[in-house]
Amino acid sequence: MNLCILGAGAWGTAMAIYLTKRGHVVTLCPRRMDHALELSSERKNLDYLPQVEFPSDLQIGREVGPALMEADYVFFACPSHALRTTSETAAVHLSTSPRLKGALALCKGLEPKTNKYAHEVMSEALGDVKCGYLTGPSHALELAEGKPAAMCLAINSPEDQTKVLQEAISSSTLRIYRSEDQIGAAIGGTLKNVYAIAVGISDGLCLGDNARAALITRCLNEMIELGVHLGGKKDTFIGLSGVGDLIATCAGEWSRNRTFGQAIASGKTASEIIEAQNTVVEGYWATECFYEKSAKSGATAPVLDQVHRILYQGSDPRAAVIELMARDLKAEG
Repeated sequence: MNLCILGAGAWGTAMAIYLTKRGHVVTLCPRRMDHALELSSERKNLDYLPQVEFPSDLQIGREVGPALMEADYVFFACPSHALRTTSETAAVHLSTSPRLKGALALCKGLEPKTNKYAHEVMSEALGDVKCGYLTGPSHALELAEGKPAAMCLAINSPEDQTKVLQEAISSSTLRIYRSEDQIGAAIGGTLKNVYAIAVGISDGLCLGDNARAALITRCLNEMIELGVHLGGKKDTFIGLSGVGDLIATCAGEWSRNRTFGQAIASGKTASEIIEAQNTVVEGYWATECFYEKSAKSGATAPVLDQVHRILYQGSDPRAAVIELMARDLKAEG
């Protein structure tokens, strides 16, 4: 297949390296021209994934139009807040991209202010192009290094076309499962970032392994309840795009959202942390989006509510722990 990846952060770069090694014709297209020139000359991504050299046949695109011209699928690896702009840029070139069958979001977040899911944003920009997700537990460096992983492919293409794509992406190091639940895949992949912040706060406060285990368990329960309430399917949340991604993001030392939570626990403010780094913490923006979605739908999400209070209202993390522990007792479930 001919594949185009728009966005050259760690995850977009890792996916480009993996798919090239899988035998596909891949063009990695950064947002900035100077970054494209650097990638072309260095043959590695010094800013986001310096440990792995590019395969010799990985192409670097300097413009979106030529990168899309022969593409069968386009992968959006930009931050969620930039997805609409990036999709609209791609849409300009649809008339000269006759082979394009679909678009997959690699980002895990909602659009700020509109609170729309990634597949909704892409569909609005790309019209009749089939849209969906490639999501699940996904540490960029491990994928690029060829370590074993499994992910979920959720796209609204005809089943036979989805199976062809599933087979094309799968390999001896990456197993792909299909799903028709785009909403569930979107929710699981985004909410896990919020809960990773919560776990990071717990770890930063040195609350211990018992607290961490209890918190992750209740976060999963909350993800399922809120996700089903918002239109996802329960089975999705006990799969790779739900509990799988939750475990990886809450436990991984590499997790931006978990380390963000740890920094919050140390006394830093969200704005201080965000201004000091060049990578996106999707969970920060997702917290506000899902807080608004939850409130509007009438759902109950106590962990989400407390993370929102800490990040957006300046609440003391230790006070949040006390409030969660003091909630009315109930049966588990």
